[in-house]
Amino acid sequence: MVSVPGHRPPVLLELDLTSAPIEVEPDDLLARLRSRHRPRLRTVLRSLHEAGQDRHVRGLIVKVGGAPLAWATMQEIRDGLQAFAATGKPTVAWAESLGEGNGTADYVLASGCTEIWLQPSGEVGLLGVASETTFLRGALDKLGIEPQLEKRYEFKSAADRVMRTEFTPEHREAIDRVVASTWDGAVDAIASARKLTPDTVRAIADTAPLSAAEAKAAGLVDRAGYRDEVYAHLKARVGADVQLIFADQWTPPRKPTTLVRRSKDFVALVEGHGEIVSGRSKTSLRGRQLGSDTVCAALRAARQNDHAAAVLFRIDSPGGSAVASDTIWREVALTREAGKPVVVSMGALAGSGGYYIACPADVIVAQPATITGSIGVVGGKVVIADLLDRVGLTTGAVSHGAHARMYSLRERFTDDERARLAAMLDRVYVEFVQKVADGRKMSYDAVHAIARGRIWSGADAAGNGLVDTLGGLRDAADLARQKAGLRSDAPLRPAVHIAPLTRLRRPKSSDDPRATATAATAWGDLAGLAAALGLSSNGPLTMPSIRLK
Repeated sequence: MVSVPGHRPPVLLELDLTSAPIEVEPDDLLARLRSRHRPRLRTVLRSLHEAGQDRHVRGLIVKVGGAPLAWATMQEIRDGLQAFAATGKPTVAWAESLGEGNGTADYVLASGCTEIWLQPSGEVGLLGVASETTFLRGALDKLGIEPQLEKRYEFKSAADRVMRTEFTPEHREAIDRVVASTWDGAVDAIASARKLTPDTVRAIADTAPLSAAEAKAAGLVDRAGYRDEVYAHLKARVGADVQLIFADQWTPPRKPTTLVRRSKDFVALVEGHGEIVSGRSKTSLRGRQLGSDTVCAALRAARQNDHAAAVLFRIDSPGGSAVASDTIWREVALTREAGKPVVVSMGALAGSGGYYIACPADVIVAQPATITGSIGVVGGKVVIADLLDRVGLTTGAVSHGAHARMYSLRERFTDDERARLAAMLDRVYVEFVQKVADGRKMSYDAVHAIARGRIWSGADAAGNGLVDTLGGLRDAADLARQKAGLRSDAPLRPAVHIAPLTRLRRPKSSDDPRATATAATAWGDLAGLAAALGLSSNGPLTMPSIRLK
């Protein structure tokens, strides 16, 4: 097709969701190079929500299957697919297979399109939702390692994974409810999209995995075909002369210039991803870490910028250090007190310390499958004295101070030290619950009733008062604009932008965003062993990893 200067040709958007879009830019150059061909989540969402209004865009074709997407992330992208489909333009999902494992999340994602194609040899693994927990106590006993952990309260399951060999009734109850909530949401989404009843969807799932022919007969798939057949069919519908372009590379058409002067005000985006630690945000062997210095500097920058009319705080964190969480909480509260609305958008996970830093916000937005809550605390150590004896290692120690070796892994807590630990956990828990109560405008007792270390799905949290409304990043940005009285098209910009070369210069003061500190480990000697045990090395407000399959 001949390109005419200044003419925008008709395009067919493509979106490959067989790998997860990137939400947070990698810190180091090598990681950025490795990820340079992967789409960015916010760019994908913008295209899905806006490209349908572009008359040059004729349709959307989405490849799904095998993506390691968190359920909440999947729901956010699916909302975008439905927004595009609502424009009336063809929206086709196709997959080589939606099986070879549990393909439930992939199928729910595909159901956001108006038409689903499956390769004839593929399967639909609509199996349901499950979560598995590995308990370490039996292995620790064989090794001669004794966990001495305390928790507040019975639903705080991080300690249970180390202290026990099976679910407690409370641990099972909490996980079961999250899994049930996620599955209920999946069933309802499929039923609505495929014009089936929820009971029918559940009955079909109980017969899965399904072949392509069985899935088509059950109403889960519209057509069986290979890639070339999918593309040929869609091009025949929208015009064979369309150009293919990846959705994240779509750019909106230029709007005619006007003499109306636009406001310079914007919504400041503050990123909070990973386990919460003191110091700067960084990536370590444990994964991404949310540093209190980095996040607090961003919140201060937004507070001090006259054009930053509101703050959108994106949180995807299992929690971490109680002290670092409290440091960030203070800056969120100060930002709100300064008259700048703070809206929190929760990603896949915002639990324990991740909820602590969210609770003072004006509005909290979550996806139905966001895992949140876990308002509780865990602390203690694991004692390796018996393990050292078994391998013939002895320990000599010199100490001054009654509790100098309180957190030594080589000796057990004394009764007095246990009492001191319990008092610390009680204090942290009471402060946590009270801050949630203040932020959510609830009584202490009302928060305590839904706290006690329990996790909730976003859908359930919206019902019990921990979350205000369900939605994604774009919904939260719209709410921030409304709260600040901004135009609907007011930009969303990072609260802090530091040019690469500027990062190399010495900061001028502690208020300078370049000012960072070395990340601290909240458990001292326990950090390395905690990592091996599956516990967070970053503090008592970290919740365990929950994977929904």
